[in-house]
Amino acid sequence: MSDKAFVRREIIDEQTPPLTAFGLVGWLRENLFSNWLNAILTFISLYFIWYVLSGVVPWIFLSVWNAGSLSECREIAIETWGDSHGHACWAVINDRWIQLLFGFYPSELYWRPILAFILLLISLAPVLFTGAPKKIFYLTAVYPFLLPWLMWGGSVWVSVSALLGFAVGYAIIRYTSEIVGQLGSVILSIIGAVVWWLYIGPILLSQGIGTILPLALEPVISRDFGGFMLALLIGVVAIGCSLPIGIVLALGRQSDLLILKTISVWFIEFIRGVPLITLLFVASTLLNIFMPPGTNFDIILRVMIMVTLFASAYMAEVIRGGLAALPRGQFEGADSLGLNYWQAQRLIIMPQALKISIPGIVSTFIGVFKDTTLVSIIGLMDPLGLSQGIRANAEWNGIYWELFAFIAFLFFIVCFLMSRYSMYLERKLQTDHR
Repeated sequence: MSDKAFVRREIIDEQTPPLTAFGLVGWLRENLFSNWLNAILTFISLYFIWYVLSGVVPWIFLSVWNAGSLSECREIAIETWGDSHGHACWAVINDRWIQLLFGFYPSELYWRPILAFILLLISLAPVLFTGAPKKIFYLTAVYPFLLPWLMWGGSVWVSVSALLGFAVGYAIIRYTSEIVGQLGSVILSIIGAVVWWLYIGPILLSQGIGTILPLALEPVISRDFGGFMLALLIGVVAIGCSLPIGIVLALGRQSDLLILKTISVWFIEFIRGVPLITLLFVASTLLNIFMPPGTNFDIILRVMIMVTLFASAYMAEVIRGGLAALPRGQFEGADSLGLNYWQAQRLIIMPQALKISIPGIVSTFIGVFKDTTLVSIIGLMDPLGLSQGIRANAEWNGIYWELFAFIAFLFFIVCFLMSRYSMYLERKLQTDHR
């Protein structure tokens, strides 16, 4: 063993790293050209990106915006660029964008869906953001009844009667739960609300106060609804209603009550096993058969019910996954505090389960919103249905990509915003730290 050793006696001055190790050059060397295989893949990728962009960018920006027909578009493109191919004809969007947004809704009443959309954003503010004023919750509670009145018009007392029906049900639960128990009070509240909606409300408000103080908007039939407004309307209602129904179904599936558990399991399994388009056909053709004779059940309302039930089954499974991920100690902790079932679910169990399930919930919401395009198959004029009508017109016959690109852009905006909000909520709640 050698007895010689080397020990440095002076400190070397700090030196700057080589230019190839930091900055843009360093990032390129580390991420794109770290070895010969990555370098080849980088050049292939760059060539592919250039190939796609060299066709897409001129198609988008070297386009025609003002024309009365597709043939006129092509003539303008030939005069300008000398080639009728490879240039978009955005003139169809410039000519029909209002129709793609509102369908056949009366133009003098456009202010109503616009106002409903603005009120929707305001009413969602306290639900989505904790910093919003709490007084807006009053608008949030009233908005589900204000929306149909603005969209369909008619007497305001119909919406007021529907709202008071829920108030009657809540009052029965509040004042009878200690007398007949929780389950009995729930049953009585449902019976009381139904009696109000079918008998007392229509007589007292629609035929009583409604004749003395007739507050009404001009009615709009459902067949005039269409475009992106229709997709947004069905999507918002389905998303808003599927979450509470999914929570109830998830709790029902984990319940110890045999009948409730059986109903929840069969409902979820049946709905998940049936394609959505089948349910839409049922809503379009068969649902009226089971209604009393003379009943006029609105087609859009039927579609909303079916889409909501379809989304609720998937939502129930997402939330059940969140409940299953909770440690058993959370349930035992709630029991040790002396909380009853509903208090434990509301204060301890469900907030944590929803927090865990945020990615799955938002993914279900996005899927439901995109599935609203299927209503075109049963004759409702959503954006895809309207695009077929526009292409059937002699002026725009033969145009495809521009219409589909515009519709895809509209859906992308909404889905992207939902995705970004999901990421914001996950960061805020720190879902990785349970």
